Amino acid sequence: MLCLGAADTGRELCHACHLELPWLGSQCRMCALPLPNDGQLCGQCQTSPPGFVRVVAPFRYAFPLDSLIPAFKYHRQYAFGRLMAELLVEALHDAYRDSPRPECLVPLPLHGRRQARRGFNQATELARPIARALELPLSTGVLRRVKATASQQGLPAAERHRNLQGAFRCVRAAPIEGRHVALVDDVVTTGASIRSATRTLLDAGAGQVSVWCIARTP
Repeated sequence: MLCLGAADTGRELCHACHLELPWLGSQCRMCALPLPNDGQLCGQCQTSPPGFVRVVAPFRYAFPLDSLIPAFKYHRQYAFGRLMAELLVEALHDAYRDSPRPECLVPLPLHGRRQARRGFNQATELARPIARALELPLSTGVLRRVKATASQQGLPAAERHRNLQGAFRCVRAAPIEGRHVALVDDVVTTGASIRSATRTLLDAGAGQVSVWCIARTP
């Protein structure tokens, strides 16, 4: 799918391209921000704990992910989404080898008007194959984005956080009550969206929240 060579990894990817993907490496143990040393906490997580338990993100948001994700998200290249979901499942098997997995998946929602324009929610399309592969329930009607925020792209961190205050509402708490929830999204940048959604899920009765995404922006 990347170099047009023979795929020899069990998915539409060759071994050489798989090795050259922008693997995340050393990171903050809570928000997955790239750090010089693994297992540390970044400054933001020390001063303002995010609420979620951890972020699982196999990649940095860099080439070729910075081309594949927009192609999937804005141009309906679903094959790229399927490939990235498979890679995330691989990372999740490693991440939860010695600890229990979350009990259900909740995709980060788009506001209704934005989803109508785009035609689909990329987080839901990523979450479907992940839920099937891990045999976990997918709860698509739990969270609703009730505030039509301006685009987050290009905004500094402080404005992103202000932009998202009161952006989410839990409309169906039963599937998450007392459970460890995996919140699924494509990319984590400042973490403003996932922090806001995490607070909403915890306030609605979720026991714990982890975040699963494809890539983390440095």
